[in-house]
Amino acid sequence: MLVDSHCHLDFDVFEDDREDMITRAAEAGVGTLVTICTHLSRFEAVRAIAASHDNIWCSVGIHPHQVAEEGIAPIGQLIELAADPLVVGIGETGLDFYYDNSPRDDQRTNFRAHIEAARETGLPVIVHTRDADEDTAAILVEEAGQGDYSGVLHCFSAGRGLAEAALDLGFYISLSGIVTFRNAEDLREIARDVPLDRLLVETDSPFLAPMPNRGKRNEPAFVVHTARMLAKLKGIDEAALAGATTENFFRLFSKAEAPSVPGS
Repeated sequence: MLVDSHCHLDFDVFEDDREDMITRAAEAGVGTLVTICTHLSRFEAVRAIAASHDNIWCSVGIHPHQVAEEGIAPIGQLIELAADPLVVGIGETGLDFYYDNSPRDDQRTNFRAHIEAARETGLPVIVHTRDADEDTAAILVEEAGQGDYSGVLHCFSAGRGLAEAALDLGFYISLSGIVTFRNAEDLREIARDVPLDRLLVETDSPFLAPMPNRGKRNEPAFVVHTARMLAKLKGIDEAALAGATTENFFRLFSKAEAPSVPGS
């Protein structure tokens, strides 16, 4: 079984075939999905999708792109919503200095609010970072000095220094379809060195479809291609990679329940 640890099933692009897409994921061997919240104002819609299937979970948070629109996340509200049985993570949050859709200081404040909520709830923080390696690493380290918390750098495409800083803090690294792209050799070199027990896989769908589907709308079934590439990089078979990343997922997202095996 594989886990798509990060997808956006509430996005409008899936409106016409969401159920068929979820079925295709199951047929591809993707047994668990996490649909990620990017707007607190849309949390109920995200949660409703998770509630509709036993193998779908969700998160709660405000993406750095949406801070200007939604405001800085109230820590108390994050904690309150995270008590929902279907919420297994806090975020996505973090820093995006590539697009700068929200003021950088507001992004930093929002990021720290999510980390505090993660610390208070014991749920992992789901971190988005782009063109902000130094600031992201600094905040992660500074916040670790305020008390333990866990998390994942999702859709990792940053530099080795940030990967090593996150791993030193006990974080996990999640790889998306980017690792299959022809021009992603630097990322593949980093992926080779990430310990197998710290790897997750994801689609970040509907974005970043992996080869051989690049250019198409991404969907959870396509995570098999990312897993295949990582198995090749690690020199292990695909079943071993699937087993390790699935075990890692349920270790980090410990509130999520693994699907039952028929006949068990």
